[in-house]
Amino acid sequence: MRKRTQARECAIQILYQREMNDDPLDKVFASFWEQYPGFTEETKEFTRQLVLGTIEHLTEIDEVVSRYTENWQLWRMAVIDRNILRFATYELLYAGDIPPKVTINEAVNIAKKFSQEESGKFVNGVLDKISHSEQAKKPI
Repeated sequence: MRKRTQARECAIQILYQREMNDDPLDKVFASFWEQYPGFTEETKEFTRQLVLGTIEHLTEIDEVVSRYTENWQLWRMAVIDRNILRFATYELLYAGDIPPKVTINEAVNIAKKFSQEESGKFVNGVLDKISHSEQAKKPI
């Protein structure tokens, strides 16, 4: 598995853990890396960028996602799906070095792996709308 794919899978698990408990983010990171040792520093660094960037821009990201999720409110979505949309939207809006197709494909695969099969279609539809409508790309 490629390092960035691994990092995205780590990021979704860390974002999930963060949302499910009130632990400080440093503690969540430390616990995760202790539980899942063996990742390269490059993977850990990209994971950290995704998680911190998503959290830093969470208000804007949630507003963007809400605009493109017809008949769905963020709080009603499955926690996994909501956080996949969040970190992938972060990539689409702020990671100018990552092609949108790569971001969307990775997010869909993660949704299929960590959520339900139908989640992949949902994630694909929302992210496709965002990628075609939100033009402002900013570097990480």
